[in-house]
Amino acid sequence: MTFDFSPFLPWPVLAALAAIGAVIAVFAIWRGIRGAWIRTLAALALLTALANPVLLQEDRDQLSTIVPVLVDRSQSQQTPDRVQMTDDALAALKGQLARFPQIEPRFIDVEGDVNSDVPSTRLFDALAANVADVPPSRIGGAIMLTDGEVHDVPAANQALGFDAPVHGLITGKANEFDRRIEVVKGPRFGIVSEEQQVVLRVFDDGPSPGGTADVTVKLNGDEIATLQATPGRDTPFSFKVPGGGSNVLEFSVAALPGEVTTANNRAVHVIDGIRQNLRVLLVSGEPHAGERAWRNLLKSDASVDLVHFTILRPPEKQDGTPINELSLIAFPTRELFIDKIKDFDLIIFDRYQDRANVLPMLYYDNIAQYVENGGALLIAAGPEHASPESIAMTPLASVLPAEPTGQMIEKAFYPRLSEEGRKHPVTRGLDGSGEDPPHWGRWFRSVDVERPQGETIMVGADNHPLLVLNRAGQGRVAMLLSDQGWLWARGFEGGGPNVSLYRRIAHWLMKEPALEEEALTARASGRTLEVTRQTIGDNPGNATVRYPSGKTESLPLTESEPGLYKAEKRMDEIGLFEIRNGKLSTLVHIGAVDAPEFKAMISTTNVLKPIVERSKGLVTRVASEKGTISVPPILPVRGQIRVSDNDRMMIRMTSETVLKGINTLPLFAGFAGVGILLLAFGAMWWREGR
Repeated sequence: MTFDFSPFLPWPVLAALAAIGAVIAVFAIWRGIRGAWIRTLAALALLTALANPVLLQEDRDQLSTIVPVLVDRSQSQQTPDRVQMTDDALAALKGQLARFPQIEPRFIDVEGDVNSDVPSTRLFDALAANVADVPPSRIGGAIMLTDGEVHDVPAANQALGFDAPVHGLITGKANEFDRRIEVVKGPRFGIVSEEQQVVLRVFDDGPSPGGTADVTVKLNGDEIATLQATPGRDTPFSFKVPGGGSNVLEFSVAALPGEVTTANNRAVHVIDGIRQNLRVLLVSGEPHAGERAWRNLLKSDASVDLVHFTILRPPEKQDGTPINELSLIAFPTRELFIDKIKDFDLIIFDRYQDRANVLPMLYYDNIAQYVENGGALLIAAGPEHASPESIAMTPLASVLPAEPTGQMIEKAFYPRLSEEGRKHPVTRGLDGSGEDPPHWGRWFRSVDVERPQGETIMVGADNHPLLVLNRAGQGRVAMLLSDQGWLWARGFEGGGPNVSLYRRIAHWLMKEPALEEEALTARASGRTLEVTRQTIGDNPGNATVRYPSGKTESLPLTESEPGLYKAEKRMDEIGLFEIRNGKLSTLVHIGAVDAPEFKAMISTTNVLKPIVERSKGLVTRVASEKGTISVPPILPVRGQIRVSDNDRMMIRMTSETVLKGINTLPLFAGFAGVGILLLAFGAMWWREGR
């Protein structure tokens, strides 16, 4: 209750009246005038009534004490045991807080730093953001339900922003153990078929069982080695890059009983294979209009070492001219097809025919074995392929996908993509292929063949095969059954995409991963998972994504082009993801490989201990040795907390209130005020009457 004035006249006027009254009173008292004191008291009563004194009484309500409860839902908390511990401890904590009406808890789920490429658990940032609207005096404390791996604990010289205890309730068990593996060092690029080295390390967090760890190494999904690694020491591993494009190395350390999680028992390293010098052997038959098409294409690529021979003087043209007088170079058949055939990445026969046995039959058999063992062969056929001297009549026929009938198809046609060709990465999306007729020039002849093996991705007149791709053993074979591609190169009827078509054929033959018919690839763009599925078959269905935490999810694939299905999804976890579709699988790592969330998975009380002790709080585990979950009792405290309690969570109760209203009581209002004035003036008149 307080005392105040609500004057009827302005204060300056009242002050002037008081001054006049005081002068008169002093003069009257000094001269000894009868009734001076009574007149002074009457004037004082009148001035007091004009000042209107009032009594004020405030109506206030006690404010609640805010207690933020931060629940760690980061990825290190997503093991089944910790999820259950967290939920049970949270339920017990809610029950305790409900017993105190003056405590207002704020439950905050902290999902982890999901917007960062290097995720971490930042509970104190979440705390500051969620109490920014609360005066520090109303915060009674903060309770953190976590595994203890918090990555933004304030330093000793950093203020919390409020003077109240911080309590840590730790999930997990004491003396936990976890084994993990990391790639310490590895090249980003590597030359195909050359040896590269990566360095890996196995870590034991917590009480180590000692000994060595078994590490399985897979390259592009195939197991290639088993290593023995000593935890805490670098382990080098050497391998040869098998092919161009992305090559995925996967290292898996064997799980141990009692580990916290196996989510970090695998690590991947992606190395892009680069072909240093592609060695191509081009053998041309008699000169023809399109002979230079393949030569120009291959010579324009700086990474291609081209060896080109044209048979200008076959054996039957012997005319007795001495060899030393000829300007032609003898065809080094033995050197090319026996001694150095394995050095070539691709062999091309461009309108070549076995006239007069330029190549012995043994050499054709050697070329077939070269293909079976992983080599690449391209046949660019013309009329010679339908003749009795066709190389299809040699032992090379065992790897050729199409056998000629001996007839040529002589009629104009537009080369068209077959149904498989619209989906096949070699021909999918060729410029001009989306129209009918295709937006390119016509050809005028092709080689007629029996029903081919493999995939016919382009057709000619009357849907006869024009471009056939096939696998033979470990190698690949392509047959272009027309020699009219040079018309496109010359711009006939607008030309056509001969350069892109020829280049794609050559790259498919050399096993470029981007041109595989059936392929599943995944890449990370920040926190977004991008999945691509290539197929020349029907809709492959959904992909299955296995998260680092172990949960699985079905991911719908949407057709973006014929034979090309894609999906994108922003992931709320980081780590190694496994994507499967049918028999295909691939791995991709999302987020930084050295993210704090996976560098330490064992629970600990040590990280929060400094800030808890400084704020007079309590840090304890919620799980007992018997596995039961218990939460320390809550103790409300008035005033500042000066000492900590090892058994209870103290909450500093606020003294803050909120003003609801003010009650006023005028002292000179109503009958009481009139009575006082009448008494004062009546006494004055009574004195005058005597």
